[in-house]
Amino acid sequence: MTAKRLDGRALAATIRAEQAERIAKRVALGKSRPGLAVVLVGDNPASRAYVRNKRKACEEAGLTSWLHELPATVSQSDLLELVQQLHENPAVHGILVQLPLPKQIDEAAVLDSIHSSRDVDTFHPENVGLLATGHPRFYPCTPHGCVQILRRYEIPTAGKEVAIVGRSNIVGKPLALMMMQKPTAANPAGCDAVVTVAHSKAEDLAAICRRADILIAAVGVPGLITASMVKPGATVLDVGINSVDGKLVGDVADDVWTVASAMTPVPGGLGPMTIAMLLDNAIRACEATDG
Repeated sequence: MTAKRLDGRALAATIRAEQAERIAKRVALGKSRPGLAVVLVGDNPASRAYVRNKRKACEEAGLTSWLHELPATVSQSDLLELVQQLHENPAVHGILVQLPLPKQIDEAAVLDSIHSSRDVDTFHPENVGLLATGHPRFYPCTPHGCVQILRRYEIPTAGKEVAIVGRSNIVGKPLALMMMQKPTAANPAGCDAVVTVAHSKAEDLAAICRRADILIAAVGVPGLITASMVKPGATVLDVGINSVDGKLVGDVADDVWTVASAMTPVPGGLGPMTIAMLLDNAIRACEATDG
């Protein structure tokens, strides 16, 4: 058996086309065009590549985007001043400060300075709280990408056992919330699943993974999940992006393709979907401003 390829790149292109139509209708009605401002500090090659892909996606979907580049030596006060200036621009509906930031910058202080209504990364405590209570303003980008892949490839989640390997604030924790919650009018991305969150302290990680109908790896360890750890016929989502000998690889080993029924590749899986969901949040922020 060879697992079905869950093509995030192709699905993201479909979603961008839907977003472009959604934006074109807004503009035709005389409403504002969604705008996303990205702040890049320093010259991290991975961050620069990711930002480039975000701006390309904005162009394809019809969003206005701005890139503000600051040196790695920038002071925290200067960075916070730029964020404040972006808040004062009514054309900017979403603000994203690309992580990681240099050591002299307090990341939490910077992220908290972005108003919750423009926090398209969904890092602000208010937005995290709204998600936790089932009334999300925005969905976190990578977790929402995971849910969209499952939904659009018609992989059932209700009542299924889901194992998430990784407990980060960016992926593991918010994804667990989304997977376990009931779908409602306020929270349509709820998945009704039975969720286990595993991490490095798990006594028997393999046993936890083998129970899962849907296994999601988001820990940042190349090839951590092997075929012997996967339930035959399970769906596997590989969120990990690691560089090994100049090649991008995930958290899931290649031999899992012979055991799983469906699986996301790396690259070409969750990365493009994360960007698509970022754009969705920027559009939602715009719609909250003027309908």
